[in-house]
Amino acid sequence: MPDGCYIGGLSARPVEGTRQSGAAMRFLRPDIAIAVLLLGAGLIIAETAAVAKGASPLAFIENIYKPYRNSSSARGIDYSRPEVIRKHFAPLLAKAMVKDFAAAKKRGEVPALNGDPFIDAQDWEIGELKIEVKDTGHRRAVGVVTFTNASEPRTVTLDLIKTASGWRIADISAPSGSLRELYQIK
Repeated sequence: MPDGCYIGGLSARPVEGTRQSGAAMRFLRPDIAIAVLLLGAGLIIAETAAVAKGASPLAFIENIYKPYRNSSSARGIDYSRPEVIRKHFAPLLAKAMVKDFAAAKKRGEVPALNGDPFIDAQDWEIGELKIEVKDTGHRRAVGVVTFTNASEPRTVTLDLIKTASGWRIADISAPSGSLRELYQIK
């Protein structure tokens, strides 16, 4: 074969400027090279997604409180969007919240959750934010968030559960009550 040879599925061509011999042959198989590159990229993407899903409960809570730390004019979580609720809350609680928000919108009324459960208020000026997390076993954790809101001390407790999608909030408890109580979930 003047341009190279075909051996067991591999194409071999002589390296330019050399004689065609076994030692100087370069094996080219573009489909294999592309497959290896795609496999490597896929593994990197899968690992990134796994790390995101496997983020620590502390990282999950810190991400939630990030907007509250930055500015009193920042917006908290948009509870009017079902996908945002599902991203933060465990399925049973998320289902109740989405149902309540949709029904309230349909009636033109305020939903049962009429405030921000992460700060136990409607408005905020957050200071001295501190987050502590305790692993309570079997894919559960409790986060205790302490802060001042307009110079008043507050404590909010987040009960977390690790789902297939990552950490989610099973309940939020604060001086005004808990979400599970609000939505009458046992």
